Amino acid sequence: MASDVTYSSYLDLDRILAAQHPASEAHDEMLFIIVHQASELWLKLCLHELFAARECIREDRLRPSFKMLARVARAQGQLIQSWDVLSTMTPHDYSTIRPHLGGSSGFQSAQYRMMEFLLGGRKPDMVTMHEATPVVAGELREELARKSIYAEAIALLARRGFAIPQDVLDRPVGEPWAHSPEVEAAWAEIYRDPREYWDLYELAEKLVDLEYHFQRWRFGHLKTVERIIGFKKGTGGTPGVPYLAGVMKAAFFPELLSVRTAI
Repeated sequence: MASDVTYSSYLDLDRILAAQHPASEAHDEMLFIIVHQASELWLKLCLHELFAARECIREDRLRPSFKMLARVARAQGQLIQSWDVLSTMTPHDYSTIRPHLGGSSGFQSAQYRMMEFLLGGRKPDMVTMHEATPVVAGELREELARKSIYAEAIALLARRGFAIPQDVLDRPVGEPWAHSPEVEAAWAEIYRDPREYWDLYELAEKLVDLEYHFQRWRFGHLKTVERIIGFKKGTGGTPGVPYLAGVMKAAFFPELLSVRTAI
C-alpha cells in the first residue's frame, strides 16, 4: 500500500547508499566513486529523455520533445559540474587510488557510449569493449540499427518539404553523420525565417544546446584529467588527454554549426 512507502523505501536508499565499495584506505576514493556513480544516474536520465524525444521527433510531435531536450541540457549541467567536484582531487590523492582501479575506466561507460550513439557519434568498433556483457553489447548494436536523433530530425525536414536528397536520407544509420550542403541549406532557410518555421527553429536550437553541453562536458573531462594526471595514459589504455582532445573535434550536428557562417 502507498501508506507503507517511505522516503527511503521509495528511493531504494539502502541499496544506493550501500553501493560504494572502496578498494583502498584512501580518503578520496569515496569522492571518486560517488562522482562517477552520480554521473551514471544523470546519464540514465539523459537517455530516458532522449529516447522519448527521438520518438516525438519521428512522429512530428515537437512540442513535448522540447521539454525533454531542455531537461537533458539541465542534466548535462549537473554532469559538467561534477568535474568541479572531482577536480578537488590532487595528483597525490589520485596516485593512492589508481593502483586499485585496474583496467577500469570511464571510457568503458556503456551509458556514455549509448548517449554518444544516440546523438549520432557512431563508431561500431566501440561496441567491442562491451562484449563481456552481451546484453549491453546487444543494446548498443540495436541502437546502431536505428536512426540517430539528428537523422530523425533531417528525415522530418524532408517530410516537411525541404529539399533533402534521397541519398542523404538513405545513408547507413550505423555510420557517423557527414556534412551535407543540402541539409545546411535547409537549416539556413529555417534560420532566415524563424517565424515561418518556429518549431523547426526551436528544434535546431535545442539540438545545438545538446552538442554545446556535451562538448563542455568533454572539455571538463579533459581539463580534470590534465589537472590530476597530466599526460599519463588513462587506466583504460587510452592515451589520456590527447585522446580526449581528439574526440572533441567531431561534431554530432555539423550543419547546425556551419549554418551559422552561411546565414
